[in-house]
Amino acid sequence: MGCLVVLFAFGGSLASAQTNAPAKVRTDEFRADNIFAAPGKLSAKILRVAVLPLAAEKPLGELPEGCEALSPVVWDQAVKSKRFEAVTVNADKLRAAMGRSAWTGSEVLPADFYDYLRREYACDAVLFGEITTYRAYAPLAVGWRFKLVDTHTGQVIWAADEIFDAADKKVAKAAQRFEHPKPRFPFMESEDWAVLNSPRRFGSYSAAALLATLPEH
Repeated sequence: MGCLVVLFAFGGSLASAQTNAPAKVRTDEFRADNIFAAPGKLSAKILRVAVLPLAAEKPLGELPEGCEALSPVVWDQAVKSKRFEAVTVNADKLRAAMGRSAWTGSEVLPADFYDYLRREYACDAVLFGEITTYRAYAPLAVGWRFKLVDTHTGQVIWAADEIFDAADKKVAKAAQRFEHPKPRFPFMESEDWAVLNSPRRFGSYSAAALLATLPEH
C-alpha cells in the first residue's frame, strides 16, 4: 500500500513564515502568499534535505524544458537558504529504484519511497518541486509548487504554490532588486534587462523568493 502525500490547503493567513526572508530577497514589491508552514520553528531534527529533480504533472508545452533547466536552480537556492544541508537526488538512480525519475509529491508513492531516500541520502526531509507554468520568452513566467516533507512521518512541513509572471510590474521590480539589492547609484533603482530575459536568472529569483519563506530552526 503506497504512501499518499496530501498537500494542505493554502491560504494567505498562513504566510507568516515569509518574515524570515533573507535581506537579499526583497518582497516589498511582490509578496508570495500561497504558503503553508507548520506552526513553530523548523524542527532541530531536520538537518539534511534531499532535493528531488523537478517534475511536471503532465509533460505539456515547455514544462519538460523548464524542469530540466531549473532543477539545478532549486538545489542552488535551497543551499543558499541556509535552513538545512541540501543534497541532490540523482534522477537515474531514483528511476532505477522507484520506477520514475521525478515526483510531484501528489502521487501515491511507493511504500518504501521515504525509506529509500533515508537509506541513500541520510536525509531527514525531502523537497518535492513541481513546475506548473513555464514561459521561456519575455515576459518570462515560472509557476512553482513546492513541498517539504518529513521522511520519518510523511507530514508536510512547508508548502508553496505560486506563479511569478514578469508581465506583472511588481514581480519584475522584485526580480531586478534580487539581482541588484544595492542600487548602482545612490537614490536610483537598478534596472536589469538580463533577469527579465533569462529563464535561469528569473527562475533563481522566483525560487529564492519562495524558499525564503521556509521556517527557520
